[in-house]
Amino acid sequence: MAEKQNITVAIEPALLKQARAIAARRGTSISALLAEELRGLVAEDRAYETAHRRAKALMQAGLDLGGARMENRDEIHDRSRFR
Repeated sequence: MAEKQNITVAIEPALLKQARAIAARRGTSISALLAEELRGLVAEDRAYETAHRRAKALMQAGLDLGGARMENRDEIHDRSRFR
């Protein structure tokens, strides 16, 4: 089992009362409830950062949209081929 570390959290009495009720309904402790919420928060943040890095790499690499590249500026402005 992984080593655990105690922390101190200061919350309002009304919030603590509601948290105790939630923990009791779930058959767990406030400590376990908070630990699970923190695990979810960390996992969500990790997933976001991974998606952000992937999106950034994709934007830098660009997408192949299947278009042909023109060789130079003159070809772009050449209107004779449309006459």
